[in-house]
Amino acid sequence: MIQPDFNKSSEGLVPAIAQDFETGEVLMLAYVNEAAWNQTVASGHATYWSRSRNQLWTKGESSGNLQIIKDILLDCDDDAIIYKVEQIGEAACHTGYRSCFYRRLNEDDAEVIAERIFDPHDVYKT
Repeated sequence: MIQPDFNKSSEGLVPAIAQDFETGEVLMLAYVNEAAWNQTVASGHATYWSRSRNQLWTKGESSGNLQIIKDILLDCDDDAIIYKVEQIGEAACHTGYRSCFYRRLNEDDAEVIAERIFDPHDVYKT
């Protein structure tokens, strides 16, 4: 089976972009190692590697905002992935926004261009 080349990175990680399969909206960028890749392909749910926690995480396991895989694209060098997903729940971003890309550069500052859907303190109890 074709799979990303995890040996291209010293950490064995490949960037994965989650994109809404219907609208094309970019929801988030995260990283995948071989274990996360295998779990994603086997389960049909987007699974990533958390660099901050050093562990696998299935998107939505805490928040309920799951990502169901509809299609997977690999780039020509096998070192980047696009997960086309059905976003279950309104927010993909752990900060409570639909997309992690909710800010636009405006001169020297970032302008929030989206509405927050939930308060992360209410969702993540850790």
